[in-house]
Amino acid sequence: MSKKNVTKAPTKSGPSNKEPTASAQPLAVDEDYLQRMLLKMLSIHSPSGYTDPIIRELCHELDQLGLKYEMTRRGAVRATLPGRAYSPDRAIVAHVDTLGAMVKCLKPNGRLQLVSVGTWSARFAEGARVSVYTDETVYRGTILPLKASGHVYNEEVDTQPGTWDNLELRLDQDSASQEDLEKLGCQIGDFVGVDSQAEFLANGYLNARHLDDKAGVATMLAAAKYLNEHQIELPVECHLLFTISEEVGSGASAILHGDVAELVSIDNGTCAPGQNSQERGATIAMADSTGPFDFHLTHHLLNLCKKNEIAHQRDIFKYYRCDSASALEAGNDIRTALVTFGLDASHGYERTHLDALTAVTRLIIAYAQSPLIYKKQKKVLTSIKDFPEVRVTDVELTQLEQTESTAQVPPPERLAPKAK
Repeated sequence: MSKKNVTKAPTKSGPSNKEPTASAQPLAVDEDYLQRMLLKMLSIHSPSGYTDPIIRELCHELDQLGLKYEMTRRGAVRATLPGRAYSPDRAIVAHVDTLGAMVKCLKPNGRLQLVSVGTWSARFAEGARVSVYTDETVYRGTILPLKASGHVYNEEVDTQPGTWDNLELRLDQDSASQEDLEKLGCQIGDFVGVDSQAEFLANGYLNARHLDDKAGVATMLAAAKYLNEHQIELPVECHLLFTISEEVGSGASAILHGDVAELVSIDNGTCAPGQNSQERGATIAMADSTGPFDFHLTHHLLNLCKKNEIAHQRDIFKYYRCDSASALEAGNDIRTALVTFGLDASHGYERTHLDALTAVTRLIIAYAQSPLIYKKQKKVLTSIKDFPEVRVTDVELTQLEQTESTAQVPPPERLAPKAK
């Protein structure tokens, strides 16, 4: 390990912190509860724009945990874990909305043309079992390519385009014309929920659609359960945010209040060649498509992993954004970070491992018990004397080795002498 990466006690350049940090003892996360909550969330369709049913189930679970919560007009939820201090405070966020589809038009052949909700490949929609939510009832059906039968179309089944325009929804109803669809009550704009097809294996592998981000929601609930059952007093109030429109871009834009100083998103980390995310341990994102995450908060999370012996790795996501981005775009001046569980085939038929979800849950618990990294910055606008050094925080755990200079050009005395 190079010297620059070694954590050390605070020096005169940074204030020491006397508050206790999270214990290094392994946390006994209730993995059965975590998996039950995940299965329950996966059993409820919640495409962006049609999230009321899952929000009701989520609020029921928050009631069971004894957590106070409030809701926005559209249905995003903000639960609160009380702490000794309440201003400024922190928040942790995951989204309950998922990918899905809507009815684009009623076709003359009695089938439904679709448009995607959220960004996902038509390849993964082919063959999906779904529910169509009309104004009056719910119908079951299957998403199919236009040329679905090899016995009829032969090689054209394999050569047809893999696009949403090349898909249609076959209802499990007597429907052979547009008139039949109208009699059934189908209309443009009806929501289509895609089944999760969840399969949890004894070896810890979890397969399902929509693990992004219902697995993140489950980790937050499991962390809240642990903190409640152990009656742990937090140093600062912590809000658990559950958003309803992350997959379409708006995410945490409306659920925050002005007193939040730190926001940690919980979401998936993409496992693929060229990526460092893994289906084991927690993956800490250093940057995504919107740019780097906050240096100080991200390193605080990395050091919490080290302190609490939580397996972890770092990664950068080039084609990815999360709730943190929408929070910043809405004008919130907050420090943001992203903690992820490694996910294979994201936005497809996804897979992760229970080990990753347990690691993320442990990190949430440790983070909730840690102090704010900069207690002096209680106000949104402060003076330069309250602005931190780049490698110094109020948390002893996060103190980093100080460099002599952050200047891009060496000081004059170090420049090579000019030739005479």
